[in-house]
Amino acid sequence: MNLDRIRKKVSNGFRPFALETSGGKRYEVPHPEFIMIGKGVVAVLGRDDSVTTLDALHIVAVEDLPGPGSKRDR
Repeated sequence: MNLDRIRKKVSNGFRPFALETSGGKRYEVPHPEFIMIGKGVVAVLGRDDSVTTLDALHIVAVEDLPGPGSKRDR
């Protein structure tokens, strides 16, 4: 995964998103404070304060999540 794509999602009018890995796991990023992006890794803070470090090579998809007030939240 090109980390610049993830950096843009965090800095250009943030909207919640999820990262999917080659192993099929998903990591939700509900707010920009829940993610740190390095040169080749991404760290995601879970809702339970756990930290998961993902190698950029294993991130295969970035998916937008519904934001507050969306039809899915109602």
